[in-house]
Amino acid sequence: MKTPVLLSIHDVMPSTLADVQALITGAIQCGWAPPDLLVVPGVHWQANDLAQLQRWQSEGHHLVGHGWYHRMSGYGSAWHRLHSALISRDVAEHLSLASNEILELMQRCHAWFGEQGLRPPRLYVPPAWALGAVSRHRLTEQPFSQVETLRGIYDVTSGHWHHQALLGYEAGNGLQHQLLKLSNRINRFRARRTGLRIGLHPLDAQLPLADALWDDLRRFSPRLAIAD
Repeated sequence: MKTPVLLSIHDVMPSTLADVQALITGAIQCGWAPPDLLVVPGVHWQANDLAQLQRWQSEGHHLVGHGWYHRMSGYGSAWHRLHSALISRDVAEHLSLASNEILELMQRCHAWFGEQGLRPPRLYVPPAWALGAVSRHRLTEQPFSQVETLRGIYDVTSGHWHHQALLGYEAGNGLQHQLLKLSNRINRFRARRTGLRIGLHPLDAQLPLADALWDDLRRFSPRLAIAD
């Protein structure tokens, strides 16, 4: 595949480190470079957990900002309720915040990495890829140089979007399972011209789309591609 393919693992927090490591190991066995790791700062990180982030960073993983608590504080709108039912469940914390609150969260997230002795990230991915009620013009008020949503990756400095198809496997119920199967089928086709992002979650290998996950990691691997 000639167009770029990006691999990331979401929801990196103390309670998911073992599952994240299992996905890292499997991805590398499928021929991938170290995946990007989306870190949730506002949970109970201990010294040994932070040491694991240091090791992953030293092994070539890029750390990425990923919200603060990764939990919503309440429903912000009817759209938020629909988004929760179809996609995000209770994790899209941006959707219950006003624009100033979102920007403050992003600033706090970025600062946390340096405070822990980690290299600060360039990329920010809001939980469930839901940026919420902040315009792209105001993103210059926060320190990340790139922001990723369902649409693609937005370069804050240039103001340009990099549109890429997206594959995901976190099917928590039957409706999400069917929606993700359809969405992934469409995006595998789109990936030929747009490039591709593959977003993994810690428990994906235990969910109904696990076989599709490993098939896609082999199919789109930079070094271990199989025929479509």
